[in-house]
Amino acid sequence: MKKLLYLLLICSWFTAQGQNTIEWDGVYQLQLSDFQSPASQIGDVTVYSLHTPSSIDCSFYMTNGEFMFTKNFNSKVKCVFQRNASSIIAPDTIFALDVLNFGRYTFDLSELYARKLRLRLREEKSAFSDAGFFRPVFEEIQKEYTERHAQAGKLTDIGRNSDKLKELHQEVLAEIVLLSEYCKTCKPKRKN
Repeated sequence: MKKLLYLLLICSWFTAQGQNTIEWDGVYQLQLSDFQSPASQIGDVTVYSLHTPSSIDCSFYMTNGEFMFTKNFNSKVKCVFQRNASSIIAPDTIFALDVLNFGRYTFDLSELYARKLRLRLREEKSAFSDAGFFRPVFEEIQKEYTERHAQAGKLTDIGRNSDKLKELHQEVLAEIVLLSEYCKTCKPKRKN
């Protein structure tokens, strides 16, 4: 009976973790209900802010032999959004929706840079690379992402300038399409 109880607890923990994380798929659009941090508040405030914990995760476990012959790291890099760590603070629903649109932009921007990371890992990996080869590439991609995200926040006032945000978002979506070979489940064409 105890073993069954432990098994149920473990299964419920994994289910809760799965419900907390949204993996980018190109279809799902973030909703206000996805910002589940207790810090979220719409109404009764005079400020507005957004915390979107979308991130690029890169991890791989393989033998030395597998690593030596692997060039495609697409499945090893993912873009995720954490519901319980995300927050929106806005004076009213109109502000909240503007800020939400910036959150959507941020999630798509994270996927764009995940694809850029997948591309760079493929380009940088050689047969004699060691497992740490990805670290400088990841840090460079993260720096580019951070700079672009900060610039977009400044140009759009975190989504309040909706026309500028639409323009920037369309640019990101177009770049995602250009890197279509570098989606998480894609297999890039071999170079001759």
